[in-house]
Amino acid sequence: QVQLVESGGGLVQAGGSLRLSCAASGGTFSGYTMSWFRQAPGKEREFVAAITSSDGNAYYTDSVKGRFTISRDNAQNTVYLQMDSLKPEDTAVYYCASTRVPRTLLVHRTQYDAWGQGTQVTVSS
Repeated sequence: QVQLVESGGGLVQAGGSLRLSCAASGGTFSGYTMSWFRQAPGKEREFVAAITSSDGNAYYTDSVKGRFTISRDNAQNTVYLQMDSLKPEDTAVYYCASTRVPRTLLVHRTQYDAWGQGTQVTVSS
């Protein structure tokens, strides 16, 4: 099973940018679809973005479309989340996760095999 470690979180002002990284080990990284979820205090963990293993297609939740970009480097076993035009409502702990399920199931957190420990993103107004 793959192990995941996130990095790159921090404190940023509204309108700023951050780049999250998630390094994978212990599995065949290129065979997994990789996703980012986030969880704000008092809220459920929600889907943010995914990038598939087969064709590299990217999917986003509506609230981050046009602001966030997910990408992957299979040679480095790493997935990234570039976050631009950040808003206070983006404040959350961000988690990366791996799965092999079809695209239609990607938003469901129960469909994921492995999770990282999370990295805190705080956006001040």
